[in-house]
Amino acid sequence: MENTLPFGEILEAADNLPIADQESLRDILTKRIIERRRNELAQEIREAKKEYEAGQCKPVTPDELMNELLS
Repeated sequence: MENTLPFGEILEAADNLPIADQESLRDILTKRIIERRRNELAQEIREAKKEYEAGQCKPVTPDELMNELLS
């Protein structure tokens, strides 16, 4: 199990950093979040391709998709 700190403690520790370090931390976190989201999207695309190749998907028009989503 990971050793995690409570969110409040992390914020307090960040508050105690010099401004330049806080900015660096922000930049690092932003880049990590972008990379994580990119990886999640790539995984979703891989899964969608597998479903399509397995015949579990069918093409639909935008109107059909909206009707399905709204029903």
